[in-house]
Amino acid sequence: MAIAVARGSASPEQLRQSGADTVVADLQELLGPSWWALRRRCKAHELGGYDPSVPDRLHFTDSDEANELVATDPLALLVGFALDQQVTVQKAFSGPLALRERLGTFDAATLADADLEPVFRERPAIHRFPGAMATRVHDLAVHVRDEYGGDAARVWTDAADADQLRANLAALPGFGEMKIKALASVLAKRFGVEAAQELVPWHPTLGDVDSAQALADYQAAKRVHKAEWTKAKAPS
Repeated sequence: MAIAVARGSASPEQLRQSGADTVVADLQELLGPSWWALRRRCKAHELGGYDPSVPDRLHFTDSDEANELVATDPLALLVGFALDQQVTVQKAFSGPLALRERLGTFDAATLADADLEPVFRERPAIHRFPGAMATRVHDLAVHVRDEYGGDAARVWTDAADADQLRANLAALPGFGEMKIKALASVLAKRFGVEAAQELVPWHPTLGDVDSAQALADYQAAKRVHKAEWTKAKAPS
């Protein structure tokens, strides 16, 4: 059963219902953030060693290490999205790596227990608004720790359908409709999460970014859209 979970042929929720709680809990406790990475690697192995839905990195920053972290650690992905407000995408998704470097580790319990504001304010500041974002990341970490046992991937792996996934995402501190759609797009297009497919919006999102050039194109299009929206709102 443990192999079935790791390979993704049975979800943690399915195995809980079949009485395999102990297997799931033991694996998740043993592997921590590596749990999600293990499932992804096993899925890729079953598909002949390559699966485009399980990328080694997301091209959201200029740092390979930061890109790899947000692709392989679900909590880092959530924190990156939480920080993606009034800063560049590159700055937001570099945040998880900066937190790991300054704290020495990166997990829900550590983030929930730490005094994050001085960590955010240390130069260079992790965010333009270090106090507010330190609180947001703390609240997010507490939620993941208390609701999902510290396993951030359960936000989507526990979701049986799009409605449940939407509810799980909406319950995350700091996640409004735009973040829900953007994260769902990444989950659907970059990680192949089936429950996220119905939540993908019609317009371009970070889910469409699969290279450094795609990120530049996305940001350019977003600036144009914002300028047009601002012009349309201006009084005539």
